[in-house]
Amino acid sequence: MFVGHYAASLALKKFEKRASLGVLFLAVQLVDILFFPFVLLGIERINIIENYTQSTHFQLEYMPFTHSLLGSALWAAAAYALFRWVFIKNHAIALVVALAVFSHWVLDLVVHTPDLPLWSDSSLKLGFGLWNNAIATYVLEAALLLGALSVYLKSTTASTATGRYGMGVFVVFLLLVNVLNIFGPLGSDSKVQLAVSALAAYFVFAAVAFWLDKKRN
Repeated sequence: MFVGHYAASLALKKFEKRASLGVLFLAVQLVDILFFPFVLLGIERINIIENYTQSTHFQLEYMPFTHSLLGSALWAAAAYALFRWVFIKNHAIALVVALAVFSHWVLDLVVHTPDLPLWSDSSLKLGFGLWNNAIATYVLEAALLLGALSVYLKSTTASTATGRYGMGVFVVFLLLVNVLNIFGPLGSDSKVQLAVSALAAYFVFAAVAFWLDKKRN
């Protein structure tokens, strides 16, 4: 799943309004933020294959440390510990951040081909394979994102004109980006370029979410 992960960020904001939306945007992508450096270091592996599925140009070959069920749970637990005892030192915020981290695996389960291991690469691998249908993938992600946007807007109040319209415009932009993600051609077969562009997008999107969230109460 691509921008659909941000639906969890927007929805979870309703349950803990003190949590930074920017932090939640990073939390839902944490395992991918770790995955790309792991790929470049040779710890995990991805193969770039044009039209591997209708929605992707890559095969996720080996990723037990970030995308296994156990790995995702451990990263969620680490996020909880950091926000409970190091950063914010608040149980409710830490719990929401941890749920955001773990939501990545749950949503990936729906779209991935069977490449999500339970604990090690030799264990049973899961994935319902929605990526094999590009239109269904896009519709699901759009529905999740728009539904979560509605939840976010109803649970917060705009304090400026930017706050009133900005998040809606941002979500539309994310949906347009997702057109390229899902239906666009293979841009490059360079793993370095893929990693850099993905990581840049994660941090830029989180920065925009942080800024827009400050415009709402």
